[in-house]
Amino acid sequence: MNLPKEFLNEIKKILGDDTGKYISLFDKPYYRGISINRLKAAPERIIPLLPFDAKKTPFCHDGYYFPSNYEGVGNLWLHHAGAYYVQEPSATSAVPLLGIERGDYVLDLCAAPGGKTAQMASLLGDSGLVWSNEIIKSRANILLSNFERMGISRGVVSSCSPEILCEKLSGYFDKVLVDAPCSGEGMFRKNPEAINEWSLEHTVSCSHRQLSILKSAAVCVREGGILVYSTCTFSEKENEEVVENFLRACPDFEPYDIDEPFGRKTRCSNAVRITPIEGGEGHFAARFKKKGNMNRIKNIFRTKNNIKKENKKLTEEFLDSIFTERPGLIYTIIGNRIYLLPEDIPPLEGTGIIRAGVFVGEIMKNRIEPAHALFTSAKPDNLRRVLRLEKNDPRIGEFLSGMEIDCDSEKGYTAVAIEGMTVGFGKCSGARLKNKYPKGLRI
Repeated sequence: MNLPKEFLNEIKKILGDDTGKYISLFDKPYYRGISINRLKAAPERIIPLLPFDAKKTPFCHDGYYFPSNYEGVGNLWLHHAGAYYVQEPSATSAVPLLGIERGDYVLDLCAAPGGKTAQMASLLGDSGLVWSNEIIKSRANILLSNFERMGISRGVVSSCSPEILCEKLSGYFDKVLVDAPCSGEGMFRKNPEAINEWSLEHTVSCSHRQLSILKSAAVCVREGGILVYSTCTFSEKENEEVVENFLRACPDFEPYDIDEPFGRKTRCSNAVRITPIEGGEGHFAARFKKKGNMNRIKNIFRTKNNIKKENKKLTEEFLDSIFTERPGLIYTIIGNRIYLLPEDIPPLEGTGIIRAGVFVGEIMKNRIEPAHALFTSAKPDNLRRVLRLEKNDPRIGEFLSGMEIDCDSEKGYTAVAIEGMTVGFGKCSGARLKNKYPKGLRI
């Protein structure tokens, strides 16, 4: 592997005597992993269903390695069902440092494609709120697709500059993650092209942008709240120097020391670094605490829409036809689109919203056409009509490819659940299910 001389000089400062060991690992396969999504099922249910051996990683409670030579992990029905997120193992190390608890309001400020957001939502379960932001619109749409696949209902996806978003949501979040854009040195083994794009000047420019984003994020953290900064690079300019500069620029934050059983120590007591030597491709994470006492103030959502009486009746009848018990969310209608929202969602104006809550469906001439997200965010036991398939049922492949399949459900919109996890829906009539699985997701 032909690594840039300037990079080798920098990595020697960081790794010292371990530099040779690091370089030797370029001849080995890179690490691959998944994180389990508890919104769908617990690890003890999902792991036995995997067609490969999954071994626990040291970086988070629900992270697992899978074999480096296994292909097609993104095509498995488990992936379509949102049972896991394919994620570089060391990248899962940042979210646990937030110490997420049920009921927390959490922000993933630089979120695409969504792996860390998925971890956050998995920890929150049916409580709190996860806000997932990505400034680049095309990447934010990928984020939304993963949001729906993972079945996240108590969440928001936005595409907004960090400065504007954090000012709008000043002091709102208990926990905030800044997984900042970086020079990507931790991707060198996985993506050799990243080596050709690397330069020392780029690490310097990255560090300026990272510090700016981190200072913006500080604004939206509550007193007593937690802020975690992470990158997938080794550079001290992008890591330790950013941490130290942030603490100088934001005296209302203090280091929150890290003592985790993974990675290697850094010169900052509140930070940890992971390299391929420690079992991951490369990550750095630092933790801060905002001074003061936590004082949570709920921002209750009040829709400004004047919902027509007939639409209100139509929506409620539709929800009652789909669910045995309506989800613990409020509904609103924007134009002809219906959404289910957490009641404590903050004001959304000016925050670049792409999706808030769950997209229920569209009103079309006195009927409602359901949305895919309505079913992927629902538990089978809370739905009136469910086609329940076991893992070896041949109809799984047929459904995921968009075909009509046999259905023993009663007439009407019917969820398709595989091993107890909803993957989509169709419309059942005459013992056949007309497939509604989105074309862009089909295998």
